Amino acid sequence: MKSLMLFLQVVLQDLGDWCRTSTTLDFKTIERRVEHEGLSFLTITLTNFGKDFEKSLDQGFVGHDQFVGFQRSGSLPRLLGGFFDQVFDRSSGRLLDIPDLECIRALRQACLMFGKILLPCSETRIHEAFRSYVECEKEMREWDAGSEDRDWSSFDRVSTLLWGSVFSSVDREIYEGNIIPKHGPGATADRLTSNRKWEQSEWTQRLEEIFPCGEFLLPNWRYNQNLEPVQLLEPGAERPVRVVSVPKTLKTPRIIAIEPVCMQYVQQGILAAIWKAVERDDLPRRLVGWRSAVPNQHLAAISSRNGALATLDLKEASDRISNQLVRRLFRNFPSLARGAEACRSRKADVPGFGRIRLAKYASMGSALTFPIESLLFCSVIFVGIEKALNRPITRKDINVLSRSVRVYGDDIIVPVDYVQAVISELENFGFRVNTAKSFWTGKFRESCGKEYYDGEDVSIVRVRRLFPSHRTDHEELISTVSLRNQMFKVGLWRTAAYLDSLLESLIPFPVVSESSPVLGRHSSLPYKAERMSVDYQAPLVRGLVVKADPPASELDGLGALLKVLVTNFGDRDSLLDLDSLKEVIENYMPVLSEDHLHASGRSRSVSTKTRWASPF
Repeated sequence: MKSLMLFLQVVLQDLGDWCRTSTTLDFKTIERRVEHEGLSFLTITLTNFGKDFEKSLDQGFVGHDQFVGFQRSGSLPRLLGGFFDQVFDRSSGRLLDIPDLECIRALRQACLMFGKILLPCSETRIHEAFRSYVECEKEMREWDAGSEDRDWSSFDRVSTLLWGSVFSSVDREIYEGNIIPKHGPGATADRLTSNRKWEQSEWTQRLEEIFPCGEFLLPNWRYNQNLEPVQLLEPGAERPVRVVSVPKTLKTPRIIAIEPVCMQYVQQGILAAIWKAVERDDLPRRLVGWRSAVPNQHLAAISSRNGALATLDLKEASDRISNQLVRRLFRNFPSLARGAEACRSRKADVPGFGRIRLAKYASMGSALTFPIESLLFCSVIFVGIEKALNRPITRKDINVLSRSVRVYGDDIIVPVDYVQAVISELENFGFRVNTAKSFWTGKFRESCGKEYYDGEDVSIVRVRRLFPSHRTDHEELISTVSLRNQMFKVGLWRTAAYLDSLLESLIPFPVVSESSPVLGRHSSLPYKAERMSVDYQAPLVRGLVVKADPPASELDGLGALLKVLVTNFGDRDSLLDLDSLKEVIENYMPVLSEDHLHASGRSRSVSTKTRWASPF
């Protein structure tokens, strides 16, 4: 706590220099509040203060219902008043005609930098998050109950216009048995990790009907005798997803669902087919994406200047995708509909609430959640636009609007002219718009982790972890070095110097370039070699190098052959057999690492090692 307060004091001094104002009294006020309220003042209360500031920017004035719990002077809060006076008029609370951009950036930096620090929530908050998960299920069932009475004609026609070619392609791939499965790096409900996933022994009867285990668990059918240990689970005996909480903010954890290994194996295959189909079609490629957030960020930057586009964010987006809605989306593509349903888990094991049957398609954790929600949200957006136009939308309309509509998961960009109709339709389909993170009236826009005001990037540097107190605090060291270099890059040099002194007391901290493997300081000055390599006559510096080795996991036999064939070739029908495995591994290693049969998966821990390495 003390180190965070010292850090905040230096940051405020830096920001005060930026904006020609004193922050001495501001720090004393914050210090007094932290003494009484604890760390939650920095991570929750001050963060809410920053969100109220963003909303004030968007609406063009400071409202009476904003900055609750903070004293005011005139229409503006006293805290950080030196910055506010250069953005808003104190007597009226109205946004100035030319607000100071540096003050906008400074206010956001001071208020929001602790909002996403990685700290565990209290048990009460975790239980409340699980309760909200279960409550969301009840709301989805209520929405499903009224779905039969809805007019689906617009949704059906718009979805076909948007995704007909994409769904037709994926439908054909599933029908012809061309789906190539893949194991992801994450955890599974079976608790199989790393290379153990390639030796799975569970399959479901629902998967078997469209994705036979012999096609997915064997290199080819000559090894069919190896299917004997595989257990085919009837629907009632299927393994549920394991619902867990992971740190997000001190206010609330992130709730995710860990899928059974057989389900995620097939989900990854369908995901690849959808992505390829989208990439092949120019129109869908312009509307949705899940590989890069840059197009959304670019549109947000432009719209912050011209005001033409709105940026929308949804609450509990993944958990509000009704399975009935997904069925409706795929209804004209039987193989795709059956495939998406077969690899969907029907039950969830929720701590404190037991096993529940799911009304949603899938929670965050399924490989298909992100792409399906992107496609669904985009369909609903155009349904809203069609209603605003008061006529059937055409392919020509969609082509024109594809320059101003973009969906990346639950980060949505739409024309301001249609924003009210789009919001109304999203809520009509059971989704909730997060008004605190949605902007369309002013010059502030936010999308995919980037924030802009009047065309200028006002994104901030965030503190992700507590500061290290010992050189064995590996993750904290890595995070703090990154924080130091980001602070230097944005011009908070006093703050960077403070972090320099903290880090130098723990580790060697040389000047290095951004491409160096060494955890060192970035600088406008050139690096200084501490010695020369005897073998290569190249400069070296002494510092910490991150070590994150995958966990040991031996794999041989059929599992090894299957992994090589699927990953490198996508060809399970190859004539290769176990005797050819060594030749395959030696000659085809562009995808798999050299020791992938001995170690695989995400590293369970990160460590650092002091050694001599290149400064560039």
